[in-house]
Amino acid sequence: MPHRGFRPSRRQAAADAVAASELLEVLWGRGQESAASGTVSPSQLRALLVIEKHEGTNLRALGEALGSRAPSVSRLCDRMEAMGLVQRAPSPTSRREVELRLSLRGRALLEEYRALRGRELEAVLERMDPAA
Repeated sequence: MPHRGFRPSRRQAAADAVAASELLEVLWGRGQESAASGTVSPSQLRALLVIEKHEGTNLRALGEALGSRAPSVSRLCDRMEAMGLVQRAPSPTSRREVELRLSLRGRALLEEYRALRGRELEAVLERMDPAA
């Protein structure tokens, strides 16, 4: 832990943030690989996280959040629905839209991933010098 009055340069702070984000990416991957609930692709996992954050989102908004085109997002949701991870329902405000919601299984999968990533992060932190 830095002593009082110590302020890293912006460049050092940015480098530290990049290093931390790279470590988190590695831990994210480990959590995904070791989950027992079945394999979901990184794009499916990102989609589940977006749907969780924006419950009731539609395909267009999900596509914008993922940076994907409508046909790809629709197929992605088809696969996740077949896996029992999401549910589609007609929008109460527009007959042309479909709302996406996580199923109980989808919520459980995200909880499992978070628990696995948390354990991975704890293991890394236990090996670190507290001063680091």
